[in-house]
Amino acid sequence: MATGRTHRPATRSRGIPEATVARLPLYLRALTALSERSVPTVSSEELAAAAGVNSAKLRKDFSYLGSYGTRGVGYDVEYLVYQISRELGLTQDWPVVIVGIGNLGAALANYGGFASRGFRVAALIDADPAMAGKPVAGIPVQHTDELEQIIRDNGVSIGVIATPAGAAQQVCERLVAAGVTSILNFAPTVLSVPDGVDVRKVDLSIELQILAFHEQRKAGEETGPAPEGSPAAAPASAAAVATERKGPDGDVPAVMPA
Repeated sequence: MATGRTHRPATRSRGIPEATVARLPLYLRALTALSERSVPTVSSEELAAAAGVNSAKLRKDFSYLGSYGTRGVGYDVEYLVYQISRELGLTQDWPVVIVGIGNLGAALANYGGFASRGFRVAALIDADPAMAGKPVAGIPVQHTDELEQIIRDNGVSIGVIATPAGAAQQVCERLVAAGVTSILNFAPTVLSVPDGVDVRKVDLSIELQILAFHEQRKAGEETGPAPEGSPAAAPASAAAVATERKGPDGDVPAVMPA
């Protein structure tokens, strides 16, 4: 997940590195799973393995929170859940609007993990007049004409863009002008935002392309190099490479229809 221009939240003023902030949700997910199993304490080694990091890095990350654990006992699971949730701002209610209620937007609206993490879907917004009033995940869809009023009425500072690429920048500008300062972008395009606005981009096509690269390498390792002079060993032409890299929306193909 790529990060766009950023503002300066409280964690940065306390000197917590960006890399540590990015790992806190991983620790929280692992700790929440332990809490649900009523596990009272966890060692740094066990928690690091569950979060997919090394234990030295975990201990360093937690030192920024002022949490050092107890030698021979480990970390108190419930306290760490609270401590990380507070640091991430999840102990308060965050109203969120989702703009673009196609297949992807509807799936996001139906995602049950928002409420349990401190996020409340305040409104679903779409440009299609035929969608207005239709309930999705129990929430009636509202037209984009009402976007600014919805943001003001609900005190929204976080917006989710799930529109087609061509509409994303305009939606982004309207969100920012209405007071939104953090945007999660699922549209297959790079957004331009002013200083003071956070953008995080989720591009499923890029993740799949990276996986395809690794699959291709694994397949090559299993079969060995192609004999010299064979068609498989010949380099691809520049035209073929350009065709593979060029998608309908630019250098990469669209994530999925919104």
